[in-house]
Amino acid sequence: MGEVVPFKKPAGKAKNKKGKVLGMCEHGFHRWKICKDKQFDSQEGKLVTVYRCERCGKQKVMAH
Repeated sequence: MGEVVPFKKPAGKAKNKKGKVLGMCEHGFHRWKICKDKQFDSQEGKLVTVYRCERCGKQKVMAH
């Protein structure tokens, strides 16, 4: 019989140079969470909702 070759487990999520996790966000599938730090936009005078991605930290703002 031949020798048994142990297989390595695949490494975790790869990170880019800035330390951000690659994966779903790279393809546009962010995990948005409401950030309650800033709720009022002083330039337009409207209430805004700030969403921040839990994985990569990208932000998007939606005015009401």
